[in-house]
Amino acid sequence: MKLFSAVILLAAFLPFVACGGKSESAVSADENVGQTLVERHGQLKVNGSRIVDQNGDSIQLRGVSFGWHNMWPRFYNRSSVTQIAKGWGADIVRASIGLDLDEDTFDKKPEMGYALVDSIVQGAVENGIYVLIDFHSHANNLPLAKEFFSTVSEKYGHLPNVMYEIWNEPLEVSWQETKDYAEEILPIIRKNAPEAIVIVPTPRWDQNVHEAADDPITSDKNIVYSLHYYAATHTDYLREQAQYAIDKGLPLFMAECASMVHTGDGVIDTASWEKWMDLADANGIGWICWSVSDKDETCSMLRPSASSQGEEWTADDLKPWAVLVKYYINRNR
Repeated sequence: MKLFSAVILLAAFLPFVACGGKSESAVSADENVGQTLVERHGQLKVNGSRIVDQNGDSIQLRGVSFGWHNMWPRFYNRSSVTQIAKGWGADIVRASIGLDLDEDTFDKKPEMGYALVDSIVQGAVENGIYVLIDFHSHANNLPLAKEFFSTVSEKYGHLPNVMYEIWNEPLEVSWQETKDYAEEILPIIRKNAPEAIVIVPTPRWDQNVHEAADDPITSDKNIVYSLHYYAATHTDYLREQAQYAIDKGLPLFMAECASMVHTGDGVIDTASWEKWMDLADANGIGWICWSVSDKDETCSMLRPSASSQGEEWTADDLKPWAVLVKYYINRNR
């Protein structure tokens, strides 16, 4: 754990600035004054295997995911987004609209889900960062997904800030089923948001990116493929699958990741995490860390003492995972 201790020490002194990806070097300091991240980079798109900005420069988004909306609605507000954007330096936040879990999930209380999405989107707009709307399901809920993405894309499709993740984590399903699902949802989003980036899932908890690389979707070019990992569980074998997809030109996005085992608990595996971050940096792959919540587990970034209003969070409210994430958001910037 020596590396982790060093990271904590570095993080305590690192200036957390809200900056963009590596393409920032192409923009002069004078041009950046007074501009938000979205004002500088505008509508993003996929070019080859990378996400690029309105100037055609590669951009690597780094940010955090809110936990299941039905379990931690208290953090789903503009103040939390402001803290994550300005205090942590994040480029993107993810709203995880959960299904099939309890009486408050989207399938049972859709109005609650839409309201909390709106809070996060408006917070992202106000702070000039990007936002990922995540249909946080493990099952194939195609009819409900069609309704959800029709509604949110109609409401937010004009915004350059918004991206869409159409199925959080397919479980033991084939790539063909996953691909068929995506090809049903994509035209619905494109009707309202023709230029938005859409994140397409991959089988087995968003790990089998190699299958998508062998048979990618050809009807839509402005998509990236989701890769989820928990570094202590998903080690060299999954990095090899990711590298295979990268070598075949598949655009990837790490829409959910963390540094412990897949349950979200246990010790932080700094060695494996560093390898994942090096892979992301080397290939310009964006990533979003799990999660803004106060559960008694390693991957929950906040302690129960944390205020519901993010601008009131103190250093004592942050768990070690949050401090580590803040460091990596700002590393090499």
